[in-house]
Amino acid sequence: MQAEQLEIAQFLTSHSPFDELPEDALAHLAQQVEVAYFRAGTDILHYGDDIADLYVIRSGAVESYRRSGELYNRMDSGGIFGQMGLLMNRKVRFPVTAIEDTLVYCIDVELFTEYCDKFEVFADYFEADGNVRLHQAIVEQADSNDLTTAKVKALLHRDVVTVSADASIQEVALLMSDEHISSVLVTDPNKPISDDPEEDDGQVVGIITDRDIRSQVVALGKSLATPAHEVMSTNLTLLDANDYVFEAVLAMLRDNVHHLPILHKRKPIGVISLSDILRYESQSSLLLVRGILAQQTVDDLTHFAKQLPNVFVRMVNEDANSHMIGTAMAVIGRTFKQRLLALAEEKLGPPPVPYCFIALGSMARDEQLIVTDQDNAIILDDSFNEQEHDAYFQALSDFVCDGLAACGYTYCDGEIMSSFKKWRLTRSQWREQFATWIAEPKPQALLHSSIFFDLDGVWGKTKWAEELKSYIAKEGRANRKFLANLAANARNRTPPLGFFKGFVLEHDGEHKHSMNLKRRGTAPLSDVIRVHALAVGSRKQNSFERLEDIIDAKLLPPGKAQDLRDALEYIAMMRIRHQAWQIEQGENPDNNLDPNLLSPFEQRNLKEAFAILEKAQSFLKFRYQTGNGLN
Repeated sequence: MQAEQLEIAQFLTSHSPFDELPEDALAHLAQQVEVAYFRAGTDILHYGDDIADLYVIRSGAVESYRRSGELYNRMDSGGIFGQMGLLMNRKVRFPVTAIEDTLVYCIDVELFTEYCDKFEVFADYFEADGNVRLHQAIVEQADSNDLTTAKVKALLHRDVVTVSADASIQEVALLMSDEHISSVLVTDPNKPISDDPEEDDGQVVGIITDRDIRSQVVALGKSLATPAHEVMSTNLTLLDANDYVFEAVLAMLRDNVHHLPILHKRKPIGVISLSDILRYESQSSLLLVRGILAQQTVDDLTHFAKQLPNVFVRMVNEDANSHMIGTAMAVIGRTFKQRLLALAEEKLGPPPVPYCFIALGSMARDEQLIVTDQDNAIILDDSFNEQEHDAYFQALSDFVCDGLAACGYTYCDGEIMSSFKKWRLTRSQWREQFATWIAEPKPQALLHSSIFFDLDGVWGKTKWAEELKSYIAKEGRANRKFLANLAANARNRTPPLGFFKGFVLEHDGEHKHSMNLKRRGTAPLSDVIRVHALAVGSRKQNSFERLEDIIDAKLLPPGKAQDLRDALEYIAMMRIRHQAWQIEQGENPDNNLDPNLLSPFEQRNLKEAFAILEKAQSFLKFRYQTGNGLN
């Protein structure tokens, strides 16, 4: 073989099912492969078009879709697509688009068919429609909570579709076509639901899939009037709605089935397929970030951002902690900003002077959640000339801020956005601004300090953001008056606890009988931690990482920093789970929780977390006194 063909063979032999082929068959395949290249954003396959090749991804990443336009799967190096069209009628079943610059190996349909006929393991891989990838996914998730904590009901996205046992196979086929589904449950209304909890099949008597119609009707030449009960599969594997996704995976692998009816109280509520599990596995924050960078317009980004709630809910259901979720959401938010800035520069041309676009607040701290507004600003080069250059940066800022709002990052009510000229300053002006806030800690300066002292560079000369962080850490630590005033300000937002340690709730308005977990919980905790972090000269941004520096500095009495960590984690997770629950209920997520929805155990722990915050705020008064500075 030539060097290029040898490289192709070496790549293929590291991926299923090619690794099971005999050496001579693999060598022959490598000699027949053609190579194709697709730029990011290019449509590779269109639904209904003729298809003549199997595609193997050498590098890059692609997305495939259902005919409805709904995301079906994401794949990167080693992924295979096109097999469903080749196995059916040589028409594209799932459209495919490159989300990165992608190199693929193309295997001709005649060679693909020949190898399916010759090599059983090769044919089994494609007929199984993803079982091998499913095995690989399980192995790769050994160190995570992936499939082991999510329940199968999370995979149900539509109501159950059923037919009676006497319905004709033509009626069944028409229903499946109209509903765009690959299976339908067969029920017998006359069959009673047993009182025996071990008998969970209820009224479900069978299932009919696309494959059943092909193999049991079309291939055998049966009449379209054949009743469903003569075609259906009756050896069913059933799961309860509260069973876990990993149990569904094991059931599919164990029983070699691709569809599982899901029951609730022994009545059918839906069906999940192997493709649903693979699609669920594709909803990762990493692939979402890669997808963001591949979008070509603001409209594309706006449409793509609709996936974000699903990614958030998935992380919550997989028991990720608040640090993991906050970091992932912040990375996603930064990526939206980066892509919008790239699109802005494509539209407006290169910037007239260097600049750094900075994120502020929760995004900079890696503590962002699904409910968030946008806080951002710009650091400009000292050569900036307002008359000559400001129009460009106004246009750029408007483009980015409007784009972020379209993607779900609402405008900041406090006008902390680069679209307001006062937050587009030169490097020297920013240093002067921070110096003024530290030297003259007036109420407005302290309010700005709680936002601007958490900053992170996301685009351009990001080193300038690091320089500002260093300046803040140095100047803030040295000014005891500033720390004392910042500490006093951090005591303004108190936890919602009454004199007898009962919850204090809103008495009226839209959020009556609830408490705001951000305003009265995570935000004041972050404020407390920020004061201590500045006092020890920490340059960290994330609250949990700041606590590590505080512990190392031995600033607090033994155990107090750990108490703060536990309180922040608990309140943050209550807030996160509340938002995920609202999303799953089809509601707009917010930070307002009714404690009556919590169990007694959860209420006790939440009160304890708020009590830790209350004590921490009292300690600030002792530790940072206005008159005497630090104690």
